[in-house]
Amino acid sequence: MISALAWVRKGAAAEKPTTYEMTEEEYTRIQGIAAAEIQDAKRELKEKTQLDDEILNDPALKDFDLANYDDSDNSDSDQEGNANAGGGAHVFSKIKGLSYYKEGEEDPYITFKEGEDELEEDEADEVRIFGSDNLLLVAKTEDDISNIEVCVFEGESDNLFVHHDFMLPAFPLALEWLDYRVGRKAEQPGGGNYVAVATFEPRIEIWDLDTMDGMYPDVVLGSTDKKALRKSRGKPHAAFHTDAIMCLSWNKNVRNLLASSSADTTVKLWDLNTAACVQSYEHHKDKVQAVQWHPSEASVMLTGGYDQRVAAFDSRAPAAISWWQMDADVESVLWDVHSPSHFFVATEAGTVRYFDIRNATSANGTGLPVYTLVAHDEAVSAMDQHPTVPGLLVTGSADETVKVWDVREHRPTMVISRNLDVGSVFAARFCPDEPMLMAVGGSKGESRIWD
Repeated sequence: MISALAWVRKGAAAEKPTTYEMTEEEYTRIQGIAAAEIQDAKRELKEKTQLDDEILNDPALKDFDLANYDDSDNSDSDQEGNANAGGGAHVFSKIKGLSYYKEGEEDPYITFKEGEDELEEDEADEVRIFGSDNLLLVAKTEDDISNIEVCVFEGESDNLFVHHDFMLPAFPLALEWLDYRVGRKAEQPGGGNYVAVATFEPRIEIWDLDTMDGMYPDVVLGSTDKKALRKSRGKPHAAFHTDAIMCLSWNKNVRNLLASSSADTTVKLWDLNTAACVQSYEHHKDKVQAVQWHPSEASVMLTGGYDQRVAAFDSRAPAAISWWQMDADVESVLWDVHSPSHFFVATEAGTVRYFDIRNATSANGTGLPVYTLVAHDEAVSAMDQHPTVPGLLVTGSADETVKVWDVREHRPTMVISRNLDVGSVFAARFCPDEPMLMAVGGSKGESRIWD
């Protein structure tokens, strides 16, 4: 299944991506992350052991002798396991004690010396990304394994292939590309090449796309304390999310700000410089499915949720909110970049509504849409607007169709409808650098580039 897509602008990616290297500073960082995960695992094991003891000591089950139930079958394997356990390394032993060599020439196990420069050059050529290449980020899940595929699309040969990928801890729900440097490269000059990933976990991971074979994300936004998260699961918290994160939006005007919306009913504002939540908004009454910054007004954002309402407000004065009532749960919201006082709302009922923000008539959301487009028979699960062609809108749906619309002069007309054989459509994105190129992904786990 492909649940989200994002394009990387041409020229943003490094021509020669680097391979992940374990420096002393990086080792310390990862050791801290691993230590926290180990403590969580030990805590969960202890809780499970206590539960097992309660079951074994249940008087009603005493006659079954559950404590010794498997002894006869596994005695041989237990003896073998015990014999091997004494000499093996502990799974959580500190790897810092292992011998390693900073220079390859010093490592006695490396015997291939001649032609190394040529070999490295050949390997560099294989991973080189050219300025003419389009990069597509694909959030994919297969057999309960989720990852982000960094794909290269060569337009001249119509070739799409996976360049490298990153493993994810949970099912991905949203991707947001950003060229703001964070983490290890925060102090380096120039723009970066990163992706922020929202999953069913209540944390946001930010990965460096110019580094291959990365073990952990460069930055994690949110709490990693599983015990605290379990206690507050689904309940709003001022400092971090407590449930799945459903949408992300990077502020291109104030570049260190990232907004997120969550199933915990909150919208949060993150400072990428400090990796901390600087503001939390609780104006929705149900899961917040969508959030997007205004394209030109740096402090204005739009949110939509399962309470069937859309809100527009200034993040500096969140008490003053304009509301719009929908006819179904909100799937996504989208500012009209060609007319910034207007916005689109896609709903679970298969409709797309177009509103003028200046016509919010009351606080309870009775503002009427400029028009309502009955786009699909099922939920509109994907929506995007062409960045340079006014009036060109694309929608995708669980009915497995992708439709292109001409919405100029507020008179929407369908231009074309296609079934691209991707299953239920979950993502559709116009390419920012190619006028008529679009990426589409869905439930069948295949992505299509549609010209």
